[in-house]
Amino acid sequence: MAFSLFGIGKNNSDSTKNKVVEVKLDQIIPNRYQPRKVFDQDGIRELAQTIDEHGLLQPIVLREYEPAKYEIIAGERRYRAMKLLKWEKAPAIIEKMSDQETASLALIENLQRSQLSSVEEAQAYRQLMDLNHLTQSQLAKGMGKSQSFVANKLRLLRLITPVQTAILDHRISERHGRALLDLNEKQQRDMLMRIVNERLTVRQTEDEVARLLGRPLPSEIAELKAAAKRKELASLEVHSEEEREEAVEEAPVIKKKVTKRKTNKKTKSTKTKQANDARIALNTIKKSIKMATTNGFEIKTHEEDNGDTYQLTIEIPKKQ
Repeated sequence: MAFSLFGIGKNNSDSTKNKVVEVKLDQIIPNRYQPRKVFDQDGIRELAQTIDEHGLLQPIVLREYEPAKYEIIAGERRYRAMKLLKWEKAPAIIEKMSDQETASLALIENLQRSQLSSVEEAQAYRQLMDLNHLTQSQLAKGMGKSQSFVANKLRLLRLITPVQTAILDHRISERHGRALLDLNEKQQRDMLMRIVNERLTVRQTEDEVARLLGRPLPSEIAELKAAAKRKELASLEVHSEEEREEAVEEAPVIKKKVTKRKTNKKTKSTKTKQANDARIALNTIKKSIKMATTNGFEIKTHEEDNGDTYQLTIEIPKKQ
């Protein structure tokens, strides 16, 4: 998907692509465009243990950037694990790629396989756009993301470096960082210190930022919305209760007609309930008609009680 967008690897033959060779570890350097800035050392040790027990299941991918010198295209975590195991050589596939292709593939490989932090992901998107002269829309299409998703990630790069670093180090969350986007550099720095020292939640941070900018507090807005929702639900419950009461009041008229036939108590109860349900349905239709009439529509109705059924005829002139 994304590989074809950036034109990577189109000139490589199958014989070159699938050939695995042994390359000395001291001849290999990490990729200069590796988007991951922080490596989980515990994860590297676990990977090293797996490789030691089961072998390397997938060779790393390299390119020869100088004679007998290789740069990693894909597989830096495996490379670090092999170094930890003190291997002398690494199974590798050698690809012929330009600097641009190498950088792009390293970025894409990490975006697709690694759990990058939000800042690392944003930096990778920016580098891909710069390397391949892409718009946000083109990049989003190539990566299988929405344009809004990519745009929201890129906005994180507007944060000052200390805030970005705090996100990288997991001292604050991405949502904390987003709350600071409208602040200037000094305000971001001060608020970062408060978040870390006072252990502010995201909602508390949003409220403090709103106070700084003279805006309504998000917590108060959320509470007002919740109160309005509760009021709306309560109103619907009252409305439903009123409909049931109206049906019960009018039900005895139907009940007399039903009791002309000899029925047992259970059947009579069932019939009455069905009559009540029908009356509720009829009342609901009448309320809709009344609402339409109130709004200026000319509507004529004719109602008949046919014993087992209600017949309601509605006439609405086409020209109002």
